[in-house]
Amino acid sequence: MTSLDDLPIRDDLRGQQPYGAPQPRVRVELNVNENPHPVPADVVEDIIARIRVELATINRYPDREFVALRTALAKYLGHGVTPDMVWAANGSNEIIQQTLQAFGGPGRTALGFPPTYSMHSIMAAGSGTRWITAERDADFAITPETAVAAIRAQQPDIVFFCTPNNPTGTPVSLETIAAAYDAFDGIVFVDEAYAEFSPTGSPTALTLLPSRPRLIVSRTMSKAFAFAGARVGYLAADPAVVDALRLVRLPYHMSALTQAAALGALAHADEMLAMVDDIKVQRDRLVVELARLGYTPYPSDANFVLFGNVANPHDVFERLLAKGIIIRDNGIPNHLRVTAGTEAETTEFLEELATLNGTLNGTLN
Repeated sequence: MTSLDDLPIRDDLRGQQPYGAPQPRVRVELNVNENPHPVPADVVEDIIARIRVELATINRYPDREFVALRTALAKYLGHGVTPDMVWAANGSNEIIQQTLQAFGGPGRTALGFPPTYSMHSIMAAGSGTRWITAERDADFAITPETAVAAIRAQQPDIVFFCTPNNPTGTPVSLETIAAAYDAFDGIVFVDEAYAEFSPTGSPTALTLLPSRPRLIVSRTMSKAFAFAGARVGYLAADPAVVDALRLVRLPYHMSALTQAAALGALAHADEMLAMVDDIKVQRDRLVVELARLGYTPYPSDANFVLFGNVANPHDVFERLLAKGIIIRDNGIPNHLRVTAGTEAETTEFLEELATLNGTLNGTLN
């Protein structure tokens, strides 16, 4: 069998690794920040009805501009966002990819602040954009001064912020985002995939969009909307940014069935988001209980908790997996990340971790 090394792939892709979150089907899945609650039955029925309508004309191409979906997304976002400021794709990963295709590429650079969402750097590599990094401040924060200093030192074409940040749960202030925008002439991409899990009234970069045509704010329906399998991501930005993404998108990239499903979910937004409060309760419970067990959890505005003081993360990961519980080893020394599950799932994880603590012979530092 031919190996990857035998193929004439691009030189800059040699040695790269694809996105590799483990995906074994186990009893308690707390590793990829999914919403643990299923879509309510009445919403499922509405979505099925909408898809059934589309199937009657599935021999025709879908609305290439998905106007109805963009209108519904603009209404959901509020903050003065209009349909011509909205763009959608197959998950926020495709939004990231299209942004890098339009504004990155060979000879251009994208700046990130690790630890952060791994797909930013993976998508950069896939588009031929050189990925460069800068350090965060204490407790994974990014002050305006830190952001501006990194931009001035590295002169990137695109800057990525993730707020709340994955995997740390740390927010990025509007002051930092605005300062970064003013520090250079490139694109500022703010990934707000977990925005709905932030405390009520938390600031959003959507409020910075007026008079900032190089600012992009991305969201997803995968997390709060429990729609990970549907693959719907979207952004809000100046209409000129939307025009730029039209240059690189695949024709008819949003299928009629995806559009119908997303419209059905958005029509029931209040019901779909009702489960968010339950997830916040379990997230905050994780912070308290992990500290009680001797770990060092970080405050989180997302639906997951990063915790440190783990002497052997791989050992803990494997022992939990053997019990049918999967969490995430992000490769941060002495840290693991766990998604907030249902009350029962969270309880099982905490109880099993407490049991392991008595048998790990020094897994805690």
